[in-house]
Amino acid sequence: MDRIEGLAKLTGAERYVDDLPLDGMLWGMTVRSPAPRGRVTGVHFGSGVDWSEFVVVDHHDIPGDNTVLLIETDQPLLAGEYVRHAEEPIALVAHRSREMVRRAIREIEVTIDPDPPIFDFTAEPTQDQIQHGSDNALKRIDITKGDVDAALVRAARVVEGEYRTGSQEHVYLENQGMIAWEEDGVLVIKGSLQCPFYVLKAAVRALGRDSDHVRIVQTPTGGGFGGKEEYPSMIALHAALLALKAEQPVRIIYDRGEDMRATTKRHPSLVRHRTGVDGDGRLVAQDIDVALDGGAYVTLSPVVLSRGVIHAAGPYACDNVRIRGRAMLTNSPPHGAFRGFGAPQTHFANERHMDVIAATIGIDPDEFRRRNLIVDGQTTATGQRITDGTDRVALLDHALELSSYHERQDKHRSLNASHPYLRRGIGLAAFHHGAGFTGSGEVMLASELHLAGLPDGRIEVLSANIEMGQGTLTVFTKLVCDRLGLRPEHVVIADADTGRVPDSGPTVASRTTMVVGRLVDDSDTGDRVTQAIIDWHVERDEPLVGHAKYEPPPGIEWDETTYTGDAYATYGWATYVAEVEVDLRTYTARVTDFVAVQDVGTVLHETLARGQIQGGVVQAIGWALTEECAWSNGVMQNNQLTNYIIPTSDDVPPIRVSFVENPFAHGPHGAKGLGELPMDGPAPAIANAVARAIDADPRAIPLTPEHLMDLLSNGR
Repeated sequence: MDRIEGLAKLTGAERYVDDLPLDGMLWGMTVRSPAPRGRVTGVHFGSGVDWSEFVVVDHHDIPGDNTVLLIETDQPLLAGEYVRHAEEPIALVAHRSREMVRRAIREIEVTIDPDPPIFDFTAEPTQDQIQHGSDNALKRIDITKGDVDAALVRAARVVEGEYRTGSQEHVYLENQGMIAWEEDGVLVIKGSLQCPFYVLKAAVRALGRDSDHVRIVQTPTGGGFGGKEEYPSMIALHAALLALKAEQPVRIIYDRGEDMRATTKRHPSLVRHRTGVDGDGRLVAQDIDVALDGGAYVTLSPVVLSRGVIHAAGPYACDNVRIRGRAMLTNSPPHGAFRGFGAPQTHFANERHMDVIAATIGIDPDEFRRRNLIVDGQTTATGQRITDGTDRVALLDHALELSSYHERQDKHRSLNASHPYLRRGIGLAAFHHGAGFTGSGEVMLASELHLAGLPDGRIEVLSANIEMGQGTLTVFTKLVCDRLGLRPEHVVIADADTGRVPDSGPTVASRTTMVVGRLVDDSDTGDRVTQAIIDWHVERDEPLVGHAKYEPPPGIEWDETTYTGDAYATYGWATYVAEVEVDLRTYTARVTDFVAVQDVGTVLHETLARGQIQGGVVQAIGWALTEECAWSNGVMQNNQLTNYIIPTSDDVPPIRVSFVENPFAHGPHGAKGLGELPMDGPAPAIANAVARAIDADPRAIPLTPEHLMDLLSNGR
């Protein structure tokens, strides 16, 4: 099946939020804090523009609670008396001319009485701080399995390591953008977003309206990667406040510089490992400490930390595991959702540490993993018993074979011994990723989906899940076609409009195909819609709607208090192999070949699935090698694509993708989630390959030329 929206995107016919015409529209912009922390002492309006022509909004104009509703309500929609990060929104300005509103922003001066900012999230808190809750922790999560201390005493060898990852910008093609206007007493907000009902709930709280008088509509979205999960609530409500005060439609579109300065990034991390192994090279204890930089407000840090700690021990069997995780408050702009949701950070640490252990005890990295990978019947760090039938050792061996892993190692040794400045290496990473919301999250969401028979005989799918480049429209259409025996032109996917569609949950967490797609494929729904179509020919006044609601797979048990049990209904499993070349003249590393082998259940659409894997690998190559956020006093300094370096086509190697299909009984046709998995494994595989190439011990990314030069000069 061809991609449903492919032709519209290819020809430029797709209309994004910045393409939509609106009569009498105003342009809005945001006045932001110049300081990372302090008391707001004044907002001064200069004389360079005629302020009578402008609409100006501050926190006094918010009709409801001055909060952005998410997990917590600590983040103000507009700061009033105090700011906690640079670029924090303080006021809003609108004008019919975009150029005039830009001039107006330059005429506004915000003065701050500063307090000392906190940027270091890595300092170990004292026990007294922890007991009195004064250690700036936004969230703490601990996981305990077995007796780690006793196992470390018994271990034949204990290996320690400390690993760091930096922040990462999403670099979606389409910047953040929203438009808002009031229509017959209903506030309509349209824009580029991942989670329409997140925005709806935030609007109800901040604007003091009920949900019948707010309508959120997703426009075609040019990429998200998590960056359009929680942040759109902020910009949507800013547009809404201006539109309500102006009584005119308002559009806010960030330019790239503002987008990169003000919006969320991937959480920086520091992960410490202390690992015990026995005389046969098997894991007996994993003691892991995870620290994330949460930034100035909670946003989604608790769930990012949650997934990070659950995945921190990797896809390995170990009877004694202790994981302590914390997300720390700093005066950086808040960090938030990003593809992988904490797992890339902890997988990087764990998979780099696996190579360090293997080198310490004198075992090949692949053999060390082979001895420790979970087999059916064994349990994860949370005590979840794995019984899915996936052969994780076979995945490893398949990746080694496709990449000619051992043969390439031999060739690299020869070249590295003879070439004056080129060094080559090959590295691997084995990893996993839980599909869907953690623990009881999917039960709490209680996702719904409707199928409707239209008067012209077509079937309409109504859900809140959105297309942002990953292929949702195509996959949902294919599932309906397969279920009801229809052709693609007989299926319509409704716009994600909270005024029409049920709440099927957010488009995040590798859940759309596996969880909501299962509702599309649900036999009861299909039977009812089929019968409704038949009935329509007999009694046309009957509503032609079938309903489906999420029901968890049987036997799933999770304890949120102890963080034990079945963290996810299923996991994707993978082994990736990267080959790199390092030029000692320029200290640059480039990936020359890449093999990605994974089990994501049944592959519903191979072209889309392959594209998701390749896209994730490219994004992770950037995180591993080039994408470094340069911060100064809490402000991103390289907030443009001339000096925030993402991979180009010249930087991308052949990415050879192989699927090993082991169907998941509770996914549509056996499918699991796959969107986040390919972000988890490339960075450690690349770092392990660099370690082999230059005989060094990299423990932090990105491995930019500056960092590689320092690594070769100082050993780390």
